[in-house]
Amino acid sequence: MIYVSHQLPVNTPDEPRLDRAAVWDGLVLKANNALPFVPSMTYCEVIARHNDSVFDRDIDFRGQRFTERITLEEPHRVVFTRIAGPVLGTIANEIEGPDHDLRLRFSFALVVAGVEGGSAGEQEYADSMTGDYLKAVEATLNAMRRLAAEKQAMTA
Repeated sequence: MIYVSHQLPVNTPDEPRLDRAAVWDGLVLKANNALPFVPSMTYCEVIARHNDSVFDRDIDFRGQRFTERITLEEPHRVVFTRIAGPVLGTIANEIEGPDHDLRLRFSFALVVAGVEGGSAGEQEYADSMTGDYLKAVEATLNAMRRLAAEKQAMTA
């Protein structure tokens, strides 16, 4: 099993400041349509809504098709559970920290079909996946900042 957890600051100098609600809204947007947020994703469509906080979506990520069950745990966590595809497991995006020092944590615990646990192949996949997820988290924060800047411009 591949397990990675990484945290990035939400607010950085010279960028629009995001509060907890803006980060949550961004995570919900990403859960519903990740294409503006995840550069390595080329397809994302919600295929079933179970209730207001649980739905399924199909995605193409790194050239592979997956089905994910999304669980919105307002106001702090979104869980993506891979229920079909060549890599199964769980990915979580979590808002952490006090309001003055918000952080966005991403964690994943994944099993790659046909790859032996603890093998060099698993480590290679983990390394490449970690790079993709770091880019996705940074892209997610950048998209949230763009949305905040557009909102500020409209109210100015």
